[in-house]
Amino acid sequence: QGVLNFFDRAENGFVSAYRRPHGKAEEIEVEVEYIACPNIQGKEVILCDPMLATGTSLVLAYEALLSKGRPSRVHVACAIASSVGIRTIQSQLPENTTIHCGAIDAELNDMSYIVPGLGDAGDLSYGPKS
Repeated sequence: QGVLNFFDRAENGFVSAYRRPHGKAEEIEVEVEYIACPNIQGKEVILCDPMLATGTSLVLAYEALLSKGRPSRVHVACAIASSVGIRTIQSQLPENTTIHCGAIDAELNDMSYIVPGLGDAGDLSYGPKS
């Protein structure tokens, strides 16, 4: 919501993506349920992910957004990122993508959560998944 408050005249969209819970990091699957977004052809796009852990969710969100056009530039905004997530974004998104993050934590745990991180952003915002 903070980004929308700052860019209060910008168009915005939403990609519903979440991690399906499993036991180990290598078993984690990301599900993209739906996308609600205007045409982004030739526009600058800001992708927000509060905690960029592996980067997989954000890459899948970007790929889903391509059904709405190819942006001229992509900016990634996150509060905390892992080194792994940053490398994923650098290798999977367009070369001119910029990454803006408040802090970088070097480590992911065996569940691919950022360590020390802040916890699960979705659970913190909306409550635990049921």
